[in-house]
Order: sequence, then structure tokens, then C-alpha cells
Amino acid sequence: MPGTRTVSRCAECGALLQNLSDPVGQCPKCGFDLHACKQCEHFDPASRFECNQPIPARISPKDKRNDCSLYSIRVMIEKETSSKGSQRPNDARQAFENLFKK
Repeated sequence: MPGTRTVSRCAECGALLQNLSDPVGQCPKCGFDLHACKQCEHFDPASRFECNQPIPARISPKDKRNDCSLYSIRVMIEKETSSKGSQRPNDARQAFENLFKK
């Protein structure tokens, strides 16, 4: 059964963001501002002012750096889909034989 992991990804390019204690910088891959509405866990295009939190006015643009005090980086739970190389058989015949070992 595959495991899960908690990750943050860039809202613009999908790059994995690692070692972020205070995400005030930019994405290392595309340069997207990380302290922006599109990167926030409260961002919701269907909500009033596109935010789940009670903000007094719309913050615009959503893809540029802002100083919102309610900002919290979006964290997702993903399934681990990669397998370790040591567990993979060397060839198809070996994989077939491994299926019927007793």
C-alpha cells in the first residue's frame, strides 16, 4: 500500500517546495512569488474576494506578492508513487519468477 507525504507545490509551475519555514521568497524553478494569494491555503476562486477568510477588501492581483496577515502556505497530502530501485527486478523474467516463488 502506498504511503503518503505532506508537501507544498508552486501554484504556478507545480515544482516541489522544500525547506520552507517562512515562504516569503520565490519559487526556485519559475520565480513565482510564494507569499501570494494563489499560493495560500485560503485561496478559493468561488468565495467572496476569492478568499475563505473574512477579508474587508479584495486583494489584487492574486499572483503577486502581498502582505496579507492571514496568509498560510498551501500544504497538500500526496501519495508516494515512486518505488525504490532496490525492490525492482532486473528483468521481466526475474519479475515473473518472483510472482510464483514459494
